[in-house]
Amino acid sequence: MGKKVLAVTACPVGIAHTYMAAENLQKAADELGIDIKVETQGSIGVENELTAKDIEEAEAIIIASDKEVSKERFVGKKLLVTGVQDGIRRPKELIQKAQSGDVPVYKAGEKAAGAPKTKGTERENQIYKHLMNGVSYMIPFIVVGGLLIAIALAIGGEQTPGGIVIPEDSAWKSIESIGAASFSFMVPILAGFISYSIADRPGLAPGMIGGFIAANGSFYGSEAGAGFIGGIIAGFLAGYVTLAIKKINVPRAVQSVMPIIFIPIIATLIVGSVFIFLIGAPVAAVFEALTNWLASMQGASEIVLALILGAMIAVDMGGPFNKVAFLFGAAMIAEGNYEIMGPIAVAICIPPIGMGLATFLSRRKYLPAEREAGKASFTMGLFGITEGAIPFAAQDPFRVIPSIVVGSMVGSVIAMLFDVGDRVAHGGPIVAVLGAVDNVLMFFVAAVIGAIVTALMVNVLKKDIYEEEVYIEDKEPQPVKTGAEAEQPKPETTTQEIHKLTDITNLNLIETNLAGTSQEEVIDEMIQKLASENVISSPEKFKEAILAREKQSSTGIGMNIAIPHGKSPAVNRPAVVFGIKRDGVDWKSLDGTDAKLIFMIAVPEESAGDAHLKILQMLSRRLMDDQFREKLLHVNTKEEAYQLLDTIQ
Repeated sequence: MGKKVLAVTACPVGIAHTYMAAENLQKAADELGIDIKVETQGSIGVENELTAKDIEEAEAIIIASDKEVSKERFVGKKLLVTGVQDGIRRPKELIQKAQSGDVPVYKAGEKAAGAPKTKGTERENQIYKHLMNGVSYMIPFIVVGGLLIAIALAIGGEQTPGGIVIPEDSAWKSIESIGAASFSFMVPILAGFISYSIADRPGLAPGMIGGFIAANGSFYGSEAGAGFIGGIIAGFLAGYVTLAIKKINVPRAVQSVMPIIFIPIIATLIVGSVFIFLIGAPVAAVFEALTNWLASMQGASEIVLALILGAMIAVDMGGPFNKVAFLFGAAMIAEGNYEIMGPIAVAICIPPIGMGLATFLSRRKYLPAEREAGKASFTMGLFGITEGAIPFAAQDPFRVIPSIVVGSMVGSVIAMLFDVGDRVAHGGPIVAVLGAVDNVLMFFVAAVIGAIVTALMVNVLKKDIYEEEVYIEDKEPQPVKTGAEAEQPKPETTTQEIHKLTDITNLNLIETNLAGTSQEEVIDEMIQKLASENVISSPEKFKEAILAREKQSSTGIGMNIAIPHGKSPAVNRPAVVFGIKRDGVDWKSLDGTDAKLIFMIAVPEESAGDAHLKILQMLSRRLMDDQFREKLLHVNTKEEAYQLLDTIQ
């Protein structure tokens, strides 16, 4: 094993993407036989931190992040920088590229090498990265402020004709004020860390001060202020102004104090002046007009807004569309319009709850790992974490994303029609339980209906993992026809007792080192074994049956397992070929893993209903055992493999 590769993963929220990218990089490294250590910069801080010794010993470093990650410690090392989505979807490619000679050594102040991008997208990706960096630091202030206000309302609030109100002389009024103070940091933090992402530490103060000015219209004669839109403008303005000043050549004598005195002061003056005298009032006017327009929406236009917000929340599950809609709702709270955040709060929880519900309603359509993810997804939805649906969307985007979008749109419209309001910038049942929601009953009705729509739609669109029921552990065993077991193949003999897998396989039907390098080559190799044992009368006809089954859907079930199978008149008796492809072969598996443990099932057409189900039942139960799969993958001889297969019954 060569030198290790290091990685850092981070996402704006620090909940889902960060850890999914870390896990997929670790899995890819294990498959490639590479030593890797992954540092995660999540919502709870840095975990598995890279030490100076780790960095010294590393061959290359990968940063898969949608927020700014400090690179100074990696000077002198090959450094590959990309988005967190690449860490989730292309981990193997990233590791291989990092080890190649295409990645240059990082030098202080230089731009690090990036992963391959589609032409014309690099600039947009940088803008998105800067925006998401600001969002990542802002979200804790919103969550803390929102939930403190919700707790204060739930415990200290009193019901009045005008809604829940906290008495002025109550201690809970102070808790509400703390929450409001935390919430007030939203725009300055957003602007400050956008600027920090662009210009590093010198951009922080100008960005935060610019954001504060943007949020306080008193600086430029506006009652409303420029809101989060103004904060975003202030952040980018401060960042690029600071960056421009940093590039000015100055005498060596003042270089050391430039970052802490001259750059922040000059940048702050420029940003503040531009906002106060030029753009603050116009941006505030646009923001105020937008607020008034939303407040005036009635009837059909109100429904259109709910549809748009619901779709934006669900379509990228925590990505830029989601964040724009969320920030919009949060800004409306500051303006006293709670009926915008209400539909958003409902839409936020529907994707994860809906996908969790889907795995409960139709277990056969999901892998065991997906069913476990469904439990976690459901729980995350209760706490308003939309990212819980990401694992499902990543594996099956064309079925999952439309389903969660439709469900969220339905829930959002119901919430809008029944005046569901949310007084805090957070979503999910948690805010309703804590008393921050107006019309709680319809909040839950909207969320439940939306989740049911998502679950039913995705389960209608999805097919069973196997139409022949690979995962039939939930069913009672099917009766098996009995008959004399034939020593020699006889076309007319199509039934036999199958008590365990070794009843229908032998040493000659096992290959511990498959030679094929593609799916079709492996299929041909395994069919030849069946032909050599006189299990099939026509390899060509049986191959047609195998390929026809693959066209319906991949028989790669995930976890490095493939079970190609065919029922054909060309099969004389039920049999199973087992093969190991140690470096894996692409089988278009459901979880994206290469097939390493491959079982080819051959059954006569007239006995397929009984023999097929019995074999699949035995295999599916035993192959769910992680330890068994690991032992099987590491056998050295056919005899060792046979001994393990003998336990499948």
